Amino acid sequence: MKDNLIVFKVGTSSLTSPAGDLDPEKIKKITRQLAQLHQAGYKLVLVTSGSIAAGFRRLGFDKRPRKVADKQAAAAVGQGLLIEEYTRSLLVQGVVSAQILLTQDDFADQRRYQNAQTALNVLLSRRVIPIINENDTIAIDELKVGDNDTLSAQVASLLKADLLVLLTDVSGLYSDNPRKNPDARPIPIINEITPQIFAMAGGTGSSNGTGGMATKIKAADMATKSGVPVFICSADSTALVDAVHQKNQGTLFTANENAFNQKKQWLAFYAPAKARVYIDHGAVHAMAREGSSLLISGIKQVQGNFKKDDIVEVYSLKSKKLIGKGKARFSRPVLEEILEQKHPEGIFIHRDDWVTTL
Repeated sequence: MKDNLIVFKVGTSSLTSPAGDLDPEKIKKITRQLAQLHQAGYKLVLVTSGSIAAGFRRLGFDKRPRKVADKQAAAAVGQGLLIEEYTRSLLVQGVVSAQILLTQDDFADQRRYQNAQTALNVLLSRRVIPIINENDTIAIDELKVGDNDTLSAQVASLLKADLLVLLTDVSGLYSDNPRKNPDARPIPIINEITPQIFAMAGGTGSSNGTGGMATKIKAADMATKSGVPVFICSADSTALVDAVHQKNQGTLFTANENAFNQKKQWLAFYAPAKARVYIDHGAVHAMAREGSSLLISGIKQVQGNFKKDDIVEVYSLKSKKLIGKGKARFSRPVLEEILEQKHPEGIFIHRDDWVTTL
């Protein structure tokens, strides 16, 4: 996999002491491995948690705070301390890094989404390791379980990475919680993420972190649908290097053969919908099973206002289930004018601007 792009996600529990403080020795272990891979020719991106853990004691808290405002303040202090540790440790080994803070809005806005992709590719082409974190100081809605698991999947998908590695405090996915059930079996490879796979995931692990196995499965689902394989493993002293070749124990989620392209990734995962339309059974079958465009004649109900080129969610009129979403070719007033005709014709959402979410 030399010269290929690997995205690593490191959680708070892999960076802190049992007391919850940032542990410089753990960061050094991570940066030594990054430098080793970098010198071997790999392109690398690190998505890291830890800003709140790095900052809360500097604000006088005895333990990780729970209030959103306190978390934001701790993140504001801790982010600088966190990136300082990474930067210093990598520079000692001759590797340049760059800090990038992102929020969900950077993915939801298509222009910012493309700009983020361009900036990251420039850094990678210059042999820089981007170090990415959620902008926790201002991203209120993002301070929740799994924020950086999801973020790492978004970054890996955006860059069409060759591998996403999620480092955690357990060695992959098990048939049950290995801490509670000694008979729990490790699952080495998963080719399809089903509801049963989600059911195997437990709750959060470390009290200092925010992500559990369920959020990692969700991240794996997003990344594999975008054509990126995912490897979940424990963060031991050689985990990053070993994970590149899957030498350590863990779970590999293989990439979907029918992966979304860049345009459909944005539609599927990030594009905010402005309204809903409900369609008949024939249109549901044509779109979800045959890959057809949405004809105006199949639309039976419209909710919400939208303009031409806005994103619209499409639901089954019968089941009320979400079928997918796509870009509207007409505004609501124009669509309603056409629907009033005796035999309404035309395409409302073209299949090239459509993604099925079933």
